[in-house]
Parts: sequence; structure tokens; C-alpha cells
Amino acid sequence: MRIELDAGALPVRNVYRLLTSLVIPRPIAWVSTLNEAGLANLAPHSFFTVASADPGIVQFTSVTRKDTLRNIESTGEFVVNLAPRALMEQINATATEFPSDISEFDAAGLRKEPSRTVAAPRIAGSPAALECSLHRIIEVGNSFLVLGLVTHVALDESMLNEAGHPQPERLDPVARLGSNQWGTLGEVLALDRITLEQWGANTQKD
Repeated sequence: MRIELDAGALPVRNVYRLLTSLVIPRPIAWVSTLNEAGLANLAPHSFFTVASADPGIVQFTSVTRKDTLRNIESTGEFVVNLAPRALMEQINATATEFPSDISEFDAAGLRKEPSRTVAAPRIAGSPAALECSLHRIIEVGNSFLVLGLVTHVALDESMLNEAGHPQPERLDPVARLGSNQWGTLGEVLALDRITLEQWGANTQKD
């Protein structure tokens, strides 16, 4: 038996709780930016994915207008840092709404490293970083969809296999679930995509 809910009739907070509890797991874009005064800002955003591979564009959503969004509008650039389990406490700490004159890097005790193509710093302890220039911002409801053109990729070489491909178990990312729950990678499954020829062969056997 299903519970039927009219999403349009629900309070906004209830819709948010339902969506963030059902659309799981959500990878985290740990976004670093600079404000107009040159102070580094850092915040996690769990509405995050790839928007395009050609060209390489990633996207994350700022729920309401926050420092990260304002900084990107001002500077036109940002860095998406991978959010690893080893830094989960610091990721959570940088979600605190500090005043704009306090750097989350300093508050969370995180070391910065210079980026190659943007002014915003990378997180030295993150195993991977995507340097981005602003492609577009789209206002959606009470949120802002930020699309960034990937200009540079930095990877810790220990995250790669012999073929030079990033390995999920080594990256060990965390993800957001509902409420205050977080998820880890868990079991990694491999399953090849079925070709049309294979579908035809299976049908003939039946």
C-alpha cells in the first residue's frame, strides 16, 4: 500500500525533507571560492552532478542565495573539491553559517593549496579537485543552479590504478542522505551494459 502525497499542497519544509530523503545518495561538491576581499570561502553542496562531458561542465545547486553563490557571481570561478570520508568532520563543519568575514578553511583547520587556472584555492587534503570557470547560473524556484566549465583537474596519483583511472574505493567519498545521515561508498558492483546484439541473442535462445 502506498501513501499518496500532493506535493503542491505540502509545506516547503516537508517537500525538502522528502526529496532529500528519497534522492539518495547525493555526492557532495565541496566548493571553494574567494570573496571580493580575497578571503577564501568553503561550503558543501549536496545537489551536485555532471552536466556535460563535451565540454566538461559540472553543476551544483545553491539552496537560496549564500556566500558561495555571491562569490561566484563576483569572480566567475570556483573549485569543486572531492569530499572524502577522512575529512567528514571538516566537511560538516564548513556547512556552518559563519559570518562572511570568517574563512571556513581557518575555522575547520584545513590547509589551502593554490589552483592552476583559477584564483580560488583548492583543499590540500582532498584527493581530487575540479577547477571551474562560471558557465551559467539558472534561477530555479528558491535555488540557483550553478554550472561550471572544468578548466583543470587535479588528482592525487595514489587514487589511480595502473591504467591511470580513478578508483572509487581509493577516493572513498561520502554522500548525503536524509536528515543528518551520511553515506559511504559501500560495496562497489561491476555490471557491463547489455548491447543490442546481446539482447537479440538472448531472445533467440528463449
